Formats: sequence, structure tokens, C-alpha cells
Amino acid sequence: MRYFDLTLTPEDGAIHPVDRAIAAHVEVGREAIMHFDALGDGSAILLYRLRGDAPALIEALSDHPDLYAHDLMDGIQPLVSLAEKYALIIETPIEFIHSNAVRMTVIGDHDMLRAAIEEMPDSLSITIDQVGTYSPDRRDTLSSLTDRQLEVFRTAVELGYYEIPRRATHEEIADSLECAPSTVDEHLRKAESRVLQSLVG
Repeated sequence: MRYFDLTLTPEDGAIHPVDRAIAAHVEVGREAIMHFDALGDGSAILLYRLRGDAPALIEALSDHPDLYAHDLMDGIQPLVSLAEKYALIIETPIEFIHSNAVRMTVIGDHDMLRAAIEEMPDSLSITIDQVGTYSPDRRDTLSSLTDRQLEVFRTAVELGYYEIPRRATHEEIADSLECAPSTVDEHLRKAESRVLQSLVG
């Protein structure tokens, strides 16, 4: 498998009518498109990194006929800057989970991430949802599990916990993993919840 670095130059200097409007706005410079996703209805989602007066741009684009929805994520700029400082990678896509919060995966050394978090401004709240070993192909049904949840879940499957009739109990799984049955119960509940959420979207 090969990779190709390409330079694309649109004839009118833009890849989309909205992109053309952004390029024409003198108070803002385009630095990068961080994520691009084409949808089945012909529309697309673009995540830009901009430099300049972004609120003024948003106001200028508010009545653009080709812009269906937009949001401004200037709150993560401190994290982006610290990611560069501490050699961290922010994986895309960055997911909006409600009106004022985003979920992202940051890849890097534990100590470097901790140092970056310690430098974050008080105005930005950060919650670490889970930690695990990163693999580029991890986005599958089990990718949302922590390493421990995955270990307990796989052990339960191997011992026949999910077979009919059930061939293993929490106590037997706990004996195999050398932990308490209550720990098995907690991890299985969380693993089952995450797997089901992944399957049903």
C-alpha cells in the first residue's frame, strides 16, 4: 500500500462555495481543514482551523445559502496549542456531544498529556473518560472499552458467560482473573453498555 502527497489547486481558489466565502473574508486566514466528511445527501461536514476574527466570519456567513449549520470551537484552541508544545496528536473527528462540549481522542505519552492538562486555563473543563493503548485500527465494536473492561469481557465470553444456558458465573470469572466478583460485575455492566451503544449508534 502506497501513500500520495498531493497539492490541489482549485481554479477559483476554493473547494466549496462556503470555502470561497471564508477565503474572501479579509479578517480570517485558513490554516487547515482538520476533518472532512461527505454525507449521503450531497452535503459535507468540514472542520476548519482558522486564524483571525472567527466570530466576525461566523456573522458574515450567517445567511449564506450553502451553509446549513455551524459552530465555533475556539474553546479548544489552548489544547491545540499545548498539543503542539508537548508533541500530542489530536485524532479526528472531534465529536460534538452537546451544545458546549466536544469529545476527542488525544494520543501521546502519559506524562506529556498530564503536563499539558496542568497548563490548561481554568475556564476549560476536562474530563478523562478512559485511557487505553492506542491502535490506528481501533475503531470497531470493542474500541470503546478500556483495556480492563475488554479483558473481563473476553474472559466472560471464553468461559461461556453469554451462552444459553449460561456456563459461567461472576465468581468463576473473578477466580480466573484473580479479582472480586463485584469488580467483574462492574466491568461487565460498563462493557455491555458501551458495546450496545456502539451497535445501535
